[in-house]
Amino acid sequence: MDGDTEITLGLLNAVQESSSVTQRIMANDLGIALGLANAYLKRCVRKGYIKVSQIPPNRYAYYLTPHGFSEKSRLTAEYLSSSFTFFRRARSQCEAGLDLCAARGWTRVALAGASELAEIATLCAAERPVTLVGLIDPTHAGNRYAGLPVTGAITDLQEHDAVLITDLRDPQGAYEWLSEMMPGERLMTPPLLGVLRDRPDPGSELDETS
Repeated sequence: MDGDTEITLGLLNAVQESSSVTQRIMANDLGIALGLANAYLKRCVRKGYIKVSQIPPNRYAYYLTPHGFSEKSRLTAEYLSSSFTFFRRARSQCEAGLDLCAARGWTRVALAGASELAEIATLCAAERPVTLVGLIDPTHAGNRYAGLPVTGAITDLQEHDAVLITDLRDPQGAYEWLSEMMPGERLMTPPLLGVLRDRPDPGSELDETS
C-alpha cells in the first residue's frame, strides 16, 4: 500500500471513530503536516467519502458517507492483502538467510534494525539451528525488542558469526555502517530491502524469488 492510500485510509478510520475529530489530531495521528491532512480531507469530501457539518462555535463535524464506508472497506482489504504479501516475502527471505548461515556454520546470528522484519526473523530462527544473540539498533539501545537485548553498536553484542539486516527505515545505511566493521559476506540482506552491495556475495544477497 502506497503512502497516498495509507493516508486516505487513516483519515476514513479517524472519522469513523469520532465525528468530532479535528484536523490537527488527524495530522498528529498520521504523522503528517496539518496542511497535508487538510488537503487529503478536502479530497475525501470532493470524492463523496466524507460529509462535513459545521457546529458552533466554528467547529466542524465529519461523517462517513455510505460511499465512504465502502471505500474504507475496500482500502482495508487492500491493506490486509499487502500486509500478508509482505509477511510471506519477509518470512521466506528470512528463512533463506538463516538457512544460509546454518549451512555455513554461522550459528550465532544478530539482527540489525528493530522492525516488523526483525519480529518475523525471530519466528523463523525458532525453527532453525541458529541462535539469535541480540539486535543492533541505536534508537532502541538498552531495551529489549522481539525478546532480544538491543545494543547501539555491534561491538556491544555477544560473540556472533553473522548479521541479518532487518532495518526497514534505512537498510542501505545499516548495511554500509556494518560493512565497515565486519566482512560483507557475513551480512545477510533480504532482497525486499533493496540493498545495493559494492561487492555482492552471491550467497549473502538472497534470491529475490524467495
